[in-house]
Amino acid sequence: MLPPHRVVVAAFPGVELLNVTGPAEVFSMAGRVAGSGRPGYTVRVATAGGEPVGTSSGIRLMADLALDEVEGDVDTLLVSGAVRVRDHEVEPVLDRGIIDWLREVAPGTGRLGSVCSGAHLLAAAGLLDGRSATTHWRTAGRLAADHPLVAVDPDPIFIREGRLWTCAGIAAGMDMALAMVAEDHGPALALATARTMVMYVKRAGGQSQFSVPLAPPAAPGDRLDDLRVWIGEHLAEDLSAEVLAGRLHLSVRHFSRLFRRRTGTTPAAYVESVRLEAARRLLQDSAHGLPEIAALSGLGSVESLHRSFRRRLGTTPAEYRRRFR
Repeated sequence: MLPPHRVVVAAFPGVELLNVTGPAEVFSMAGRVAGSGRPGYTVRVATAGGEPVGTSSGIRLMADLALDEVEGDVDTLLVSGAVRVRDHEVEPVLDRGIIDWLREVAPGTGRLGSVCSGAHLLAAAGLLDGRSATTHWRTAGRLAADHPLVAVDPDPIFIREGRLWTCAGIAAGMDMALAMVAEDHGPALALATARTMVMYVKRAGGQSQFSVPLAPPAAPGDRLDDLRVWIGEHLAEDLSAEVLAGRLHLSVRHFSRLFRRRTGTTPAAYVESVRLEAARRLLQDSAHGLPEIAALSGLGSVESLHRSFRRRLGTTPAEYRRRFR
């Protein structure tokens, strides 16, 4: 029989516990579901000195080996992520020891992946340059700003580009691990594993369904931020660029350029995102029908509501309500 597939998960102090244990449990369950006679997985946790590390939940995580003991053929190397909150902003933890170690060992691994904000560690090691990647929606903007050579897509649950895999926040590591099981042993085992773990083998839509794409609170006295607040309070009105520019007594061209520089998006895309967020909240928290929700959110018609959900969230209003209400 072939030897088991060797998985190593790199961890460090403050790591999100599920970033480590989620994928590990998927690989372990796949081996148990496959049964004897088929190669399974061995999962080992590696830390800087092989010592236990505290996780974000307060639970201490035992290690199997030290980073410098990781040698030989590693079939899959996963890098966990961690975040901290400073001044109400979420930022990734960049463990320099892990980053330096990745530069040395990553070229020799069969498959390399990150879980959640672990993508920031891969990027800091130069391993994502020129490639597409994703991470948790709350740190995706930071990843794109810090690493302009990385094509950051904040929506997918996970992205595979060759032997490099990146995934969205926390539980998405389990989705990515299921996809890896399918690659290693076929979709039938991945489906059986997902059913045993009561998981979707493939989630509908992307992580936009779980995020709240609104800008930070308005700064007092800032005309553009005041306008953004006004937009949120007048969703059913005409919010064209001409109308918005007029409220600030600017030309449409100057307003659009200023708005994009300040927010990173166009006025039309911002208005749609705010209207979509309002529609999502109404679907979750009210009993309104789709025509009422389309009108109250400013999206206009049920057809426009459906188009916006399909294009931006990869799902339908009815499916979103069923899953999140």
